This record gives sequence, C-alpha cells and structure tokens, in this order.
Amino acid sequence: MSISDDGGALDYEQARRQSGAAEASTLPPLRLFIAAAVLVGLAAAIHFVGRHAEPATQLQLSLILGVAFGFVLQRSRFCFFCIWKDWLDRRDPQGLLGILTALAVGLVGYTLIYGAWLPDPSGTRLPPTAHIGPVGPALLLAGLAFGAGMAISGSCISAHLYRLGEGSPTSPFALIGAVGGFILGFLSWNPLYLGAISESPVLWLPRQLGYGGALLAGLAVLGGLAYWLLRTGRPAPAPAAQHAATDPLATIFLRRWPAWLGGLFVGLIGIAAYLRLSPLGVTAEIGSRSRQLATHFELLPSRLEGLDSFRGCATAIRDALLTPNGLFIAGIVASAFAAALAAGEFKPKRPDGGHVLRGLIGGALLGWGTVIGLGCTVGTLLSGISAGAVSGWVFGLGLLVGTTLTLKLGRRLRLLA
Repeated sequence: MSISDDGGALDYEQARRQSGAAEASTLPPLRLFIAAAVLVGLAAAIHFVGRHAEPATQLQLSLILGVAFGFVLQRSRFCFFCIWKDWLDRRDPQGLLGILTALAVGLVGYTLIYGAWLPDPSGTRLPPTAHIGPVGPALLLAGLAFGAGMAISGSCISAHLYRLGEGSPTSPFALIGAVGGFILGFLSWNPLYLGAISESPVLWLPRQLGYGGALLAGLAVLGGLAYWLLRTGRPAPAPAAQHAATDPLATIFLRRWPAWLGGLFVGLIGIAAYLRLSPLGVTAEIGSRSRQLATHFELLPSRLEGLDSFRGCATAIRDALLTPNGLFIAGIVASAFAAALAAGEFKPKRPDGGHVLRGLIGGALLGWGTVIGLGCTVGTLLSGISAGAVSGWVFGLGLLVGTTLTLKLGRRLRLLA
C-alpha cells in the first residue's frame, strides 16, 4: 500500500507551468470576487482586533503579519520540503536560493536590531526572546525526526498551514497528527532534558565573534552555498509567458513569484516580527493548545523540567481565546486561501486512506521534533540562523538528512513518491 500524496507537495516546475498557462487567461470574475471578499473580511478582522482586543496593538500586528506571511508563502511556494525535493530530483537550485535569500536578509536585520538592544554581545546575556537553543544530540535527533515527518507528510508545519488554505487533503490530518506529536514530545521531554539537553551548551556566534564577525561569517557561508548551488544546479527553464508583458494584477495574483522574491519578503517579515513582537514562528499556539489538552486529561507529568526557560516557540498554557501566535496562524491560512483562490490553485480533494495515514504519521514526527528542537523550520531554522544561533544550523542539517533518508527509503519501498 502506498501512502504517497502525488498531488500534495506541488513542486516548483509544476507550479511554473500552471502559472504560465493561467496567465494566458483573464481572472475569472466569480473566483476573484470570492477572493476579494475574503481579503475584505481579513481587513475587517484586523480593524476589529485593533479596536476591541487586548492587547490590541500586539494582536492586530500579529494578524497583519500572518496575512502577509501566508500570502508570500503561497505565491512563492515557500515550502522547505518542496524546495529540497526539487534539488534532490532535478538539481533545481531556485528554491534553495530563495531560502538563502531569506536567511541573508534575516541575518542583516537581526544584527541591526541587536546593536540597539544589546550593544555588547560578549557578556552572559542573550538577546530577548531570540531563538537561541542548546546544541547537542537531542537537537540533532529532533531535526532528523522533523525531516522524516516532512518527507512522509509532504510539508513542514508552516507549509501545511498554507496548503490548508489550498484545500490539501493531507494537511488537516498532518496538523492533527502534530498535536499528537506535541503530546508525545512533552511525555519524552523530561528524560531527554535530564539526560542530554540540560548539559548541552547554548552557542551564540556574536558572543564569540562579535556582531560584525558573526554577520560576515554567516553571509560568507550563505554566499558559498549560493555559489555552489549556481555552479552545480540545473535551473528549470522559465515558461515563455514570463518574458511577455503582463498585467500587474496577473503578475501579483496569477504568476508564481520567483523564489528569491519570496525569500526576500520572508526575511523582511521576520525582521518586522522580531522588532515589534517576537521572532517568527508558527508552532507556539499549536504546542500550547496541545499542552493544554494533555494537561486537561492528566496525561503529562506535573513538571516539565526546564522547558519554559528556553527561548524558542514557547508552549506555555494560555487561557486567552485570542493570542498573537494564534492570530498569526489564522492569518496564514486565510490569506493563503484567498491567494490560492485568485490564482486558481484552490483545489480541494477528498482524502483517502493514504492521505490520512501519511498526514497522521508525518504530523506526529513533525510535532515531536518541534518540541525537542524548540521550534520548526520557521522558528528554530529561519529565526535561529538569523539570530546567529548555532542551533539553527544543527537543526537544519538534521532535517535535511532526515528528509533525504526517509524519502529515499520510502521510494525504495514504494511508499513515497
């Protein structure tokens, strides 16, 4: 039995072909009307939150950034698994170059912010709320598990959120599975913390190299990776429609955005989020609600040793109905739905057994890896590397290895496509 989801992880080549074909036609009035209605509803929600919620400014900005983030993810197909799969299958470097762009922009922006908040990085203090975690075997194991979860479910957690807006048959079950994975992560936290995590060092590059040295080192690594990708990769040819003059609305809403542009906006949104709210992350709300659910049913130990003391995607129990990360997630899903609808990419499909099994198993691995790694591809990897944290690089290495090995083994067993 195959648990693959051939239509779930839409790759860049297919996306480019679809966008090129779609551009030849005009926007269908009904589809555009519904998408516009969703956007108007989001604008009304932003206004309502700003007038009636508390704390209004924080919640309103979280929703605004979530809307922007979801739109960018959907239009640029900023999916870590799809991007890595493109490289493995076709040596197409364009998606990876988009990720490197996001990291480079984030590094520069975070460094500028750090200079104002913490002028001297050589002391014992760390930047407030930055995703800088312990580096050890547990982190690498978390990355391996998260990568396996991406390969099985077809996306990381952030991509499942925007694919939910596209009507993916796998994503709802992956997010349900992630809740179970979070609970499993909480149950296994204490042994791992006492046995490994508590003794692992927290490595922050500016502390050893200074801000200038850490920035130059990070940009040098990213530049070297970009050079290697450009030398060894085989970029897919752009469709002919991209070379023709197009209507600005079609350029924004119909054509697939280039990966570097998506990476640029992801980096800028990450800077804005850290400057005004907290580092970019998509799992705090899911983790908090999972912990609340497990606590209600008395599934967890009375104390999770040291978990709430770490920086990262915090999973503390919240009683409030509206939270910043919750509104951020809602904004992602809603704006991705509007963007997919306008572009003709909202294609709901009835799930079958493969979708359900793939989503639940992969989602559980994603959730477990998120708890042990203190975040996901957005929190630990993107925000962590932007912050100069070695933990971001280690988690990224683990998830690439985990994704590659799981995908190769799954294909050999004819379980994954």
